[in-house]
Amino acid sequence: MTGPENDPFFQYPQTVHRTCEGDVRLPIFYYRSSNLIAMFLADFPRACDMLRDTEFTPIRFANGKALVGVAFYEYRQTSIGAYNEVGVAVAATPQGVSAGRLPLLSLFRHPDNHQVGFHVIDLPVTTPVACAAGCELWGFPKFVTSISFSLKGRAFSGTVAEPETGRPMLKLEGRTGPGLPALLISPVLFSQNRGRVLRTAVITRGGGRLCLPGSLRLRLFDSSHRMAENLYRLGLAGRKPAFVAYTNRLQLRLPAGAVMP
Repeated sequence: MTGPENDPFFQYPQTVHRTCEGDVRLPIFYYRSSNLIAMFLADFPRACDMLRDTEFTPIRFANGKALVGVAFYEYRQTSIGAYNEVGVAVAATPQGVSAGRLPLLSLFRHPDNHQVGFHVIDLPVTTPVACAAGCELWGFPKFVTSISFSLKGRAFSGTVAEPETGRPMLKLEGRTGPGLPALLISPVLFSQNRGRVLRTAVITRGGGRLCLPGSLRLRLFDSSHRMAENLYRLGLAGRKPAFVAYTNRLQLRLPAGAVMP
């Protein structure tokens, strides 16, 4: 008996939540997945401008830069069906909350032990139910479009299409550089939904690799879509990430967000 129902990682009670695309049970379970997360150093004032109308403050790291993640996911088996996703998020804390002395190391700690996390500014997905759940239950800025994902060894290629035209909007492609085995990040996600500030602690499992960027670059195509414009505003067009993490063995639990005081 090796099914997910016999795995303690997924033996958690689920609560039904209604969305416009039907009922969704939380936490959502992700049984078989792959991802690649590219972390970029961005101009701090630009990141502040991006989060200006939110309840969150970008973290200024030791080099005076902000940190922006561009993460591609291939969810092959989940409790809401298979889908792909791409997240663009700025490392941040709620306003008035200290990031501590070593915020970069905090990102790799268990989410119960810190208030450092990410505020998502764009989150395209490939299925309506994943979009409805993210928008209605967490307030994530999701939209439905086509997303390609290919991770073979150190070679990666991922593309996000414009939802209106189907033309490529952005592409991350190349081969990662040298790396080491590493634990996966269990990120804290901060969002706003219906006038409330939510903190969502994502719990991940599965080994991965932490690598130098190699030849990976983010390419932006001619597009007026909000996601492309946000990446241009952050100065990431044509840029190489500072470091990369990837795995073909990702599993995770995505719970409901906790309302922050």
